[in-house]
Amino acid sequence: MAKGDDIREKLVALAVSVMDLCDRLPKTAAGMHIADQLLRSATSAAPNYAEARGAESARDFVHKLGIVLKELNESEVWIDMLVRRKMAEDQPILHIQEECKSLCRIIAASVRTTNRNLGRTGGSKTPKPD
Repeated sequence: MAKGDDIREKLVALAVSVMDLCDRLPKTAAGMHIADQLLRSATSAAPNYAEARGAESARDFVHKLGIVLKELNESEVWIDMLVRRKMAEDQPILHIQEECKSLCRIIAASVRTTNRNLGRTGGSKTPKPD
């Protein structure tokens, strides 16, 4: 298994879990809106991670990982809304929520490590986890 394949697999698994979740959401205005937004953000993280793995430079890698983190953070907020509104079964959505948070931490750590290796010590270009 190549370096990063495990993260890619986790991102794809999250996307598939979110697709299944969204198929089960109520067909109300709120349910359809959140399903649409959550599908967009959660399913874009894995392809953006694939793009990051093919980055042309370390700075490009950080930039593309920042996009992955942005999409995961957005997904986390949509999932939080579903949890608070009790729009989905507790066990599956809580697992999805924890997996999304875990991936946010992993990607944020990768950004910090790469920035540190580049000699960056923070600033506006460094994505910050919640």
